[in-house]
Amino acid sequence: MATTSLPKDVKRLTARLARARGTTEAQVLRAAVRRLGRDDATWRSLLAYGRRKAAAAGLRSERDVERLVDAHRS
Repeated sequence: MATTSLPKDVKRLTARLARARGTTEAQVLRAAVRRLGRDDATWRSLLAYGRRKAAAAGLRSERDVERLVDAHRS
């Protein structure tokens, strides 16, 4: 179990969400942390996918990507 301190605005938001959902503030915070973990894993997966695709296309820098986008727009 962890003890945390929250800024007042986050504490108020947590309390409001808990009341609206008929649950506890602890449950709201647990759900938020789980969601953040899933979102982070999804983001990392998307970044890895993008890196693989860029490498397969021979893109090595941001400048390469910009050139490709510019060529596509022309």
